Amino acid sequence: MAGVYSVTQINAYIKNMFAQDFALNRISIKGEVSNCKYHTSGHIYFTLKDKASSISAVMFAGSRKGLSFHLEEGQQIVAKGSVEVYERDGRYQLYAQEITKEGMGDLFERFLKLRNELEEMGMFSPEYKKEIPRYARRVGVVTAPTGAAIRDIMNISARRNPFVQLYLYPALVQGSGAAESIVKGIETLDQMGLDVLIVGRGGGSIEDLWAFNEEAVARAIFHCSVPVISAVGHETDVTIADYVADMRAPTPSAAAELAVFDYKQFKEQTETIRYTLKTMMERKLERYRFSVNQYGLKLKYFDPKRSIREQRQRLHDLEEKLKSLLLKQIEAERRQLDESAVKMSQLIEKQTLRDRHRLELLAGRLHACSPLAKIGGGYGFITDSGNHRIDSVMQVKTGDALRLKLRDGTIHALVSGVEPLTVSEAEK
Repeated sequence: MAGVYSVTQINAYIKNMFAQDFALNRISIKGEVSNCKYHTSGHIYFTLKDKASSISAVMFAGSRKGLSFHLEEGQQIVAKGSVEVYERDGRYQLYAQEITKEGMGDLFERFLKLRNELEEMGMFSPEYKKEIPRYARRVGVVTAPTGAAIRDIMNISARRNPFVQLYLYPALVQGSGAAESIVKGIETLDQMGLDVLIVGRGGGSIEDLWAFNEEAVARAIFHCSVPVISAVGHETDVTIADYVADMRAPTPSAAAELAVFDYKQFKEQTETIRYTLKTMMERKLERYRFSVNQYGLKLKYFDPKRSIREQRQRLHDLEEKLKSLLLKQIEAERRQLDESAVKMSQLIEKQTLRDRHRLELLAGRLHACSPLAKIGGGYGFITDSGNHRIDSVMQVKTGDALRLKLRDGTIHALVSGVEPLTVSEAEK
């Protein structure tokens, strides 16, 4: 049939038209980042939007050198690149080569403003956080009645503990009236006296999750008397409800695991404790039996008759031992006295020999100092007529009478002359 083309041909034609358009090959688009996702391959997928429309965009891993910051929801950016057609799906998108930050989007600014206001009011303070019960039996859920969130919560709850009852309030979680519906759900379940509430939904863009950033929802969570677990979006999504809730779960599945205790694990722990208590009781009874037997043996051991016999035998042994010790002590003291007498005799003898030797040395020294001994060596001792010692020529003069004492007698003499030494002779 003439003029009939395949889908592939049409998409290829449109792609070629885009490729030939110079303006689309080098274009810069300004908008707010929404629905941003970092893929494991390194690619970044996001949406650029303004107040009227939006466009899909992607930055491949090889182009990320043109990104100097972490791309996040609500950022106002300028993306430079080319608009091309993805031929397989027949849709066009922006292939970003370079991204610069311009500021924050309106929604993100509203988010930060409300977050700061509620934080200043103390609604995020830890002292207001209620503890999540460990063994909850009745769990309330505020979320959409259809969707992955409630299915995940139901599946995980049934798997972990089939005895836990779930109470679902089917709320709107997106679009007009969502915030009011969530608030009504929290207030309704709060009046039922449940153990814990799960408030949340699956992931989405900042617009999709905006109902959980409303002040009315935050105040409803804060004033709820039942502990609340916030489970909004994926792990990277953060809302005002996450800040004010008593606990934040990264996903609805994680919230179910936090709220519903594992019955199988609880049963195993209970069985382990029961076995441990039984074992401890058996061991304690065995110790008591052993103690009773020991006390019986002690009663026999401490029988008075036996004790008297043992004490009598012990006294006899001590008497014999004392006699033996006294004899040994007397003999030891006797030997010690004998040894002391011998040592004293030896010391006296040694002392006598030392004193005798010393006396001989002193006598020799005294003899060496005797004037007679010196005279006996050829020397004489000169005195005047008054028996005064003469040791200088200046003490005598011609005609004086002198006495010369020698070894074998005394010579009387007269001084016939005096010859003093000269200075030079004295120096020699």
